Parts: sequence; C-alpha cells; structure tokens
Amino acid sequence: MRTPIAASLSALALACCLTACSVPAEPATDDAATAETTTSAPASKPKESTEKKEKESTEEAGLELTESQQQAIAAAQGYLDYQAFSRQGLIDQLSSEYGDAFPVKDAEFAVDSLDVDWNEQAAKAAQDYLDYDSFSRQGLIDQLSSEYGDQFTVEQATYGVDQTGL
Repeated sequence: MRTPIAASLSALALACCLTACSVPAEPATDDAATAETTTSAPASKPKESTEKKEKESTEEAGLELTESQQQAIAAAQGYLDYQAFSRQGLIDQLSSEYGDAFPVKDAEFAVDSLDVDWNEQAAKAAQDYLDYDSFSRQGLIDQLSSEYGDQFTVEQATYGVDQTGL
C-alpha cells in the first residue's frame, strides 16, 4: 500500500531521474489543462495529477520503483526533514539493523534519488553542533568528517564550518 508521502517522494525521485535523463515533459494541449495549472485548486488535485503523471512516466520510461525503494525514499526524506545528514550517514541510518534495516542498495537508491545539497547539510550539522557545544574549527571539521561522526567529506565539513564563521 502506497502512502501519500511515499507517492509524493516517488514522484520527486522520478522527476529527478527524468530531469537527469533529459526526458521532456508533455506540453498542455487544451485550454482546460492550462486553466487547471494556472488557477488555485485544492491541495489534493496537484497530488493526484502528480501521481497520475508519475505512473504514466514510469510506464513510458520503463521505471518501476519497488515498495522497498518507495519506503526508503520516504524514510530518507523524513530524516532530512528532521536533521542534517551526510550522504553516507543517511545510507548507514537507512540500512542499519538498528535503524530502518533497508537493503543497502535500496538505501543508496533512495539517497541518490533525492536532490540534496550535501554542503548545505554539512552547514546545518555544523551549526547544530555549535548550538549545543563548543568546538575549535579543526575539532568541528574532524567531528563532521569522522567515520565515527557524521561522515561528511573533508571538503563538505570544511564548507559547513566556513558557513558558521568559525
């Protein structure tokens, strides 16, 4: 059973994939379709429209997301809505037996299907650390990039710390 969140995230993942593959969107051909996109509508209409387009697009492109992939995408987005993660940290969280226990391939697929600015995630994580504790510049970079910490790349960690002004 697909949840509305999973369906929306699946549509987002598909949109990212289709954008990367340069598949052009179909233009509106009648005035009714144009009017529907330019007037305000209840929140459920765009979602239904997105789900219908997702289904048509996946059929045309030959892409079918498994239930596990859909759920992993929803979980990944949920984590990112709550706190900052590195790419590897999020994959580890999704695939950990103590986390969500998704297969690693589904966790990687989910994380890579989202449009995430990992530098921005590092900046958020750096600021979160400074909001609750004191760090030297190098200590914070080390924490953010440690395999036992947040697992950002050194470049991402440095960017994140730079954004804090430390």
